[in-house]
Parts: sequence; structure tokens; C-alpha cells
Amino acid sequence: MTKLLNGNQLATEIRKEISNEIEKNFIKKNRKVPHLGIILTGTNKSSIRYVNNKLKECKNIGIKSSLVHLPEKCLEDRLLKEIHNMNNNPLIDGFIVQLPLEKHINQDKIILSINPKKDVDGFHPENFGKMSLNMKSFFPATALGILTLLERNRIEISGKHTVVIGRSRIVGFPISILMGRKMNFGNSTVTLTHSYTPNIENYTKNADIIIVSVGIPKFIKGKMIKKGSVIIDVGINTSKIDENKILGDVDFHSVYGKASYLTPVPGGVGPMTRVMLLKNTLIAALNNNEN
Repeated sequence: MTKLLNGNQLATEIRKEISNEIEKNFIKKNRKVPHLGIILTGTNKSSIRYVNNKLKECKNIGIKSSLVHLPEKCLEDRLLKEIHNMNNNPLIDGFIVQLPLEKHINQDKIILSINPKKDVDGFHPENFGKMSLNMKSFFPATALGILTLLERNRIEISGKHTVVIGRSRIVGFPISILMGRKMNFGNSTVTLTHSYTPNIENYTKNADIIIVSVGIPKFIKGKMIKKGSVIIDVGINTSKIDENKILGDVDFHSVYGKASYLTPVPGGVGPMTRVMLLKNTLIAALNNNEN
């Protein structure tokens, strides 16, 4: 029997934990509440939806938020100026620049311009490098959400074979590092695969845990996995038939019943990603109070 990993339910629990921390460490001590800044460019529907959901969550959880929405054709210098303002604004604890950016903007240059201490997305090389070395840092929200989903559901990963499909800096690379780190919750043997990996079924059929983020609807079929494996679906794909329907990278119906655990789409990794960004913002605010 397959158990669904309910990201919505766990995210609700973590929101309560964050709210309690805010009440305890900020409101009762008459300190300013954590403040998240968001810079959004253009009119990408997915980005706008994500940002709007984040603003609502901030309001519901007790985190202050500020949004700067720049036009699609804004110059790179204009974006860098807004980042400079947030870097130097003592009222903002952490901020994100919503990705993807328009093609005329150098994404690496933008990420490098963010103060690592305010980089609650965890994309700055300083944070990424510290994460790789098991040092204190901000972890990318999706990777942290996946790790938390596994840990809170008491799914053993030590000594297990994890196959990660996709090597983006947002999901694939960071989760491969976190799953294999030498920690109490880690020590998985990780194989990182991608679009250039031939005969990928040779890896997935022997995997205890599969984490897939390739952006291809129903990429993982039931015949590609072994019985009892844990399947984490990070895919968010719009159906060609119905643009309001979201599809994962896993063929849910062929995998269900064969996997031991499976994340649904929507309602699995997505809500965990959003709540982990809030948790990183809380951590940034707590760090600021220590300084």
C-alpha cells in the first residue's frame, strides 16, 4: 500500500511552529517581526502565482513582507539597484529575487549581488559552498522541504540508495548534497542523473529513493521503479489539455500501489518549498537579533 506524503498537512504544522517562534522571540520581546522582501520582474504567470501565495502566507503567519515588481523590460542596472536597496535596508531580514529572470538579465550576476546573510533562497555561492561543507547556511527551500518531508515522516535514508533525476541548482544539486552528507539524517548513497544519462531505468529500478525534477510530465512510470521505493515528485507541469491542471514528473497512477511512499502533485513538495522560505526568513531575523 502506498502512503501519500502530505506536504499540505506538514506545512500547516510548520507554519504553527514558525508563528510560535515569532510570538516568543519577537512579539513578546517588543522586537520587530521578521521581514521578507521579494523582487519580481515581468509577467510570468507561475512566478506571479508563487509570489502572491508567498505574500498571503507571510500575512497569515505573522511575517512582514515587501514586494518590488519591476517591468519585464527593466534594465539589469535597475534590478541591481533594488537589490542594493534591500541589502542595505536594516528593516528587511531576508529577500529573494524571483526566478526565472528575463533573458537579457545575467542571472549569476544577480545572485552574486545578494548579501549572503539575506539570501533566504540559499542560491548564493557562499551559502551553497557552506552547505556542501556541512557548515551553517541557508539551504535552498525546495531541497530543505524535501529533506524535512522525509525526516518528519521518519523515512530512513541512511544507507539507502537515492537516485536524483535533474541537476538544477534549485533542486537536483542541493538535494543530492543534503541526502549524502555525514549527518544524523543523511548518509544516503546518492546517484545524480540527468538528461544525458543513458538507460536511466538501470538506476531507477535499483533505487530505494527517487527524487525527480526534470520538468517532463509523467516521466517516471511504474515499470521504472522497484516495489517499496520512495518517490519524491518535484515536477510542476501545466497540462496541455487543461492549463489549470498541474501534472508532476511522475505517472501517479502507474506508480501508486508499487511505491511505499509518494508525494502528490499538487500538495506534496510545493507547500513545503513555500514554508521553508518562511523558515529561512525566521532564521535570518533571529541571526540579526544575535548580531
